[in-house]
Amino acid sequence: MAELTGKHVLAITVGAFGIIIAVNVVMAVQAVRTFPGLEVANGYIASQTFDAERKAQQALGWTAVPEYRDGRLTLRLTDAEGLPAAVRSLDVLVGRTTASNDDQRPVLTRVAGVWEADLALARGKWMLKVEAVATDGTLFRQRLELFVMDQVQG
Repeated sequence: MAELTGKHVLAITVGAFGIIIAVNVVMAVQAVRTFPGLEVANGYIASQTFDAERKAQQALGWTAVPEYRDGRLTLRLTDAEGLPAAVRSLDVLVGRTTASNDDQRPVLTRVAGVWEADLALARGKWMLKVEAVATDGTLFRQRLELFVMDQVQG
């Protein structure tokens, strides 16, 4: 076995730290490239109406419950009495919480008081950003989590 010299130790140390730094740079670039990191264009402007919008939304008394089974996304929007909410329009963004690559906007249709859409989602954690407008014009916004346990075959 060859003798371990100072040059060998220096080369091993520089090589090890070089690999660590390279991996960190790659991970940082991937994180910045795949995560949009933007919730609103101007936080100050959005904060000016936040309390009024929150109170109006709470007054609706709506509850949103998502479910995913066999390639079908369902969203149950109910009012304070547990009846289907009176919705004028509905927009849903389905995506991952960490990347915008998989973002989808399914077209949901109302069937027997429940909003439904065929949607292929892979196994894992998904986020739903729900924006609905009540018949009186009140905006309802909610961010929901959805866990998909089985993978869709396609």
